[in-house]
Amino acid sequence: MTIQEIYNLAIKMGIEADLRGKTAVQKNLKRLKEKYEKLDSDEKKEFDKEKLINPFSDARILAGDPKQKVKTIYVGIDIDTAELMLAKHLSDSERKIDLIISHHPSGKALAALDEVMHLQAEVLADYGVPINIAEKLMYPRIGEVARGVAASNHNKVVDAANLLGLSLMCVHTPTDNLVADFLKNLIEKKKPETVGDIMKILKEIPEYKIASGLNAGPSIFVGSEDNQAGKIAITEITGGTEGSPQLYEKMSQAGIGTIIGMHMKEEHKKQAEEAHINVVIAGHISSDSLGMNLFLDSLENKGIKIIPAAGLIRVKRK
Repeated sequence: MTIQEIYNLAIKMGIEADLRGKTAVQKNLKRLKEKYEKLDSDEKKEFDKEKLINPFSDARILAGDPKQKVKTIYVGIDIDTAELMLAKHLSDSERKIDLIISHHPSGKALAALDEVMHLQAEVLADYGVPINIAEKLMYPRIGEVARGVAASNHNKVVDAANLLGLSLMCVHTPTDNLVADFLKNLIEKKKPETVGDIMKILKEIPEYKIASGLNAGPSIFVGSEDNQAGKIAITEITGGTEGSPQLYEKMSQAGIGTIIGMHMKEEHKKQAEEAHINVVIAGHISSDSLGMNLFLDSLENKGIKIIPAAGLIRVKRK
């Protein structure tokens, strides 16, 4: 496979696993294309045309030739300059590494992290929160994230990759979608009745079982094992980063009893508690690993060798 083919596969899998549904994602792309066509020539020059075919602004090829053939990939949850140096050392001394894949975004993908957060409002609407309310409450949080990442040294890692002659890409929301879809299907199949039942289900998943041995496994942030789970929502697994803490009251009014998420800040925990919503946190790096593994298995099935690093808990599935 080439780097471009690997990238295309990530986007395809991310769209197919999107909780909004493939049709909704395609409609959003169509609307964006219609807006693009109405831009003047100067605005079109500045527009990131990749957005017309890729709905995930936090997944991009960041360095290297997209036509390059790939046999071996160095993969991590977070790739920084130190990881690039390690990959370069391994490539020079032991085995040739053709591509480095990071889960978390860098470069232009990090700078546009806020753009994928609109996904959360649409997912919440599917769980019963009116879309106008979900969007209204998400806008301030999206702006907060946009201002936060604006201060980052976005291209530092990309510059290092170019200087070292390494190819680099990131796949954030596409693989987070894979986790969300995986957990949603599992929960619907197992039909847990209590929060404790949810914990048992999660701890049977290899990535979470390994994370538990590292003191980073699933935990209950709000509620107790004996609490009835009620309606379970997978609303905090994908969509860039945490949404608005003001949404929990609206989730409760929509009948949601339990949320499964990757991580949660104190303000969000407090608001969920006040809304009487149970919160189960599966784990951040372990959840990221699960999503990446579902993608990496597809690559290994095509004969590509994977070198796990930088926090990736590599588990292979058939």
